[in-house]
Amino acid sequence: METVVSGIRPTGNLHLGNYFGAVKNFIKMQNDYNCYFFIADWHSLTTRPNPENIINSARTILAEYLACGIDPEKATIYIQSDVKEVLELYLYLNMNAYLGELERTTTFKEKARQQPDNVNAGLLTYPTLMAADIIIHKAVKVPVGKDQEQNMEMARKFARRFNSMYNIEFFPEPASFTFSSQAVKIPGLDGSGKMGKSDGNCIYLYEDAAAIRKKVMKAVTDSGPAGMNTEKPEVIQNLFTFLDIVSTKDTYDYFNDKWNDGTIRYGDLKKQLAEDIVAFNEPIRERIAEYMANTELLDKIARQGAEKARESASKTIKEVRQIIGFR
Repeated sequence: METVVSGIRPTGNLHLGNYFGAVKNFIKMQNDYNCYFFIADWHSLTTRPNPENIINSARTILAEYLACGIDPEKATIYIQSDVKEVLELYLYLNMNAYLGELERTTTFKEKARQQPDNVNAGLLTYPTLMAADIIIHKAVKVPVGKDQEQNMEMARKFARRFNSMYNIEFFPEPASFTFSSQAVKIPGLDGSGKMGKSDGNCIYLYEDAAAIRKKVMKAVTDSGPAGMNTEKPEVIQNLFTFLDIVSTKDTYDYFNDKWNDGTIRYGDLKKQLAEDIVAFNEPIRERIAEYMANTELLDKIARQGAEKARESASKTIKEVRQIIGFR
């Protein structure tokens, strides 16, 4: 069974866009691949989080992924900092990573612009830590977005460089695995084409019915159809995209007919959409609350995941030491 590795940044809560974009596909993948899903708390240090946030964020993300359907019996889900072997491989990779190639990475240049007073070595060597996270398990596939493709190429480069330096075919070159043909693009409630935390246009999985209703009723619309059977502008198509995802076909067809004959009432559409999102969200929200109330269980799942991850990582590091020449 092929090995897949994916990192999860512990930055904020999951929203519907995350669920339909990546998480739903992770749930499918755990049945077909040997999956390692890790919460990247070391990576978060580049932004100087406080200690309490590191612990709470990791637990929150773990609870949300479990509530969505990641099964610790099928996939190995763990916290990055629990697998110390990654740091040793990170060191070895850094010894053969060059300043020029690290400085040229797009993610480094963007982060350096965003936080000019905190351009730290962790930002510079982000690609080597990411590579260590991946190849420590000899992963062959990594689910990533387009923004990480350059870092994935760096991971392949570091794997090739190690193999070439020691004249051995040890690390496979991990391939990027995208969900572009499978993932559903969830629009933002502000009329934009994508739901995202930084844009403040999200519906989070933890939110209750009142919060969801309030947000949906404020969703951007226009003045109404210009005539019968006209094309929907983006802000209205976004609402219909939501309907298509969370509502029944009959509901979608009803409002689509109302649009086509020019009698649609956006208030009615939003009320129905809000109730359908609440109905979809509620089971996940309840499971999140259950997990968050049981930190002992979360910590146990994290420990068990770390044990499985370390078993894989320890085997790799033992072999790497022998290849390099360490006892």
